[in-house]
Amino acid sequence: MRLLVCLLLLTLALCCYRANAVVCQAVGSEIAGFLLAGKPVFKSQLAKFKAPLEAVAAKMEVKKCVDLMAYEKRVLITKTLGKIAEKCDR
Repeated sequence: MRLLVCLLLLTLALCCYRANAVVCQAVGSEIAGFLLAGKPVFKSQLAKFKAPLEAVAAKMEVKKCVDLMAYEKRVLITKTLGKIAEKCDR
């Protein structure tokens, strides 16, 4: 549950900051991939950011925990974050 709260707060901070309220498409797809994609697909998504190996390894470690959640709950979270992003893009 704590992970979900952190993810929600991070998304709100990135999406709804007053100076730039438009959600970057790359960030949106990365968050959706983090929640829904398989490990190999998500790892290839991360490659386009050219992040340090330590950061990728840390993100993949957290993804292991997220993957333990029921898929239906991850879909619900993704839909909720999408609605937040839509409101921020207005």
